[in-house]
Amino acid sequence: MNMFKGVKATNVEEYLDNVPAERKDTINFLHQFIQKAAPGLKPHFAYNMLGYGSFKYKNYKKEDMDWPIVALANQKNYVSVYVCAVDGGEYIAEKNKNKLGKVSVGKSCIRLKKLEDVNLNELEKVIKLAAKNPGLVGAGEHKNK
Repeated sequence: MNMFKGVKATNVEEYLDNVPAERKDTINFLHQFIQKAAPGLKPHFAYNMLGYGSFKYKNYKKEDMDWPIVALANQKNYVSVYVCAVDGGEYIAEKNKNKLGKVSVGKSCIRLKKLEDVNLNELEKVIKLAAKNPGLVGAGEHKNK
């Protein structure tokens, strides 16, 4: 699973320590923000990013995996917040993309260059909803048709 940029970290603290200076404030802020929005989602280091909470799902090889419900990653040109959660058969991030601000939104990924670009009230709602509805469209028990 190498879709995420490799990092020289093995835990949450190392990940945070290794964030480049120009992104440190944004990553640290979002790390705290996610934990405040969904205190039940325990932070952990997962797949070269910070994960918050997890759910079981089978990957394309039919292996059981613990995947983060919410994840935070420093990418080359932006910061990504992954929201692996579904509401009414739609990805929560994608469903709310028009309310999230000047950010780029994929199915379950919110990409931002600057903190000011994101509507934090909406991001908080998305994270709270994700904590209650973890999963991926088509991932077994999370189909809501």
